Amino acid sequence: MSGRTRARACPERTCVGCRERAAKKDLLRIVAVEGECVPDHRGTLPGRGAYVHPALVCFDLAVRRRAFPRALRVQGPLDSKALRHCVEQATP
Repeated sequence: MSGRTRARACPERTCVGCRERAAKKDLLRIVAVEGECVPDHRGTLPGRGAYVHPALVCFDLAVRRRAFPRALRVQGPLDSKALRHCVEQATP
């Protein structure tokens, strides 16, 4: 053995709002379903996902920059009202 410890790396993702890298478990996964942004708490919904911090600041930045359609590779605007409600509840 080489004497190295086998520390398991924590997966990281980039928040589409603030563009900062964070641990995957600290971010909220977003998926596009029928023209709407849907939160994926369990991380099992099919399709391409985007990640955002569960904070209104990051959510508002992502909406202002139109980051959700770009990250999810969807044509046209996405409805994010349900997602905003979810983020508001998650914020203390």
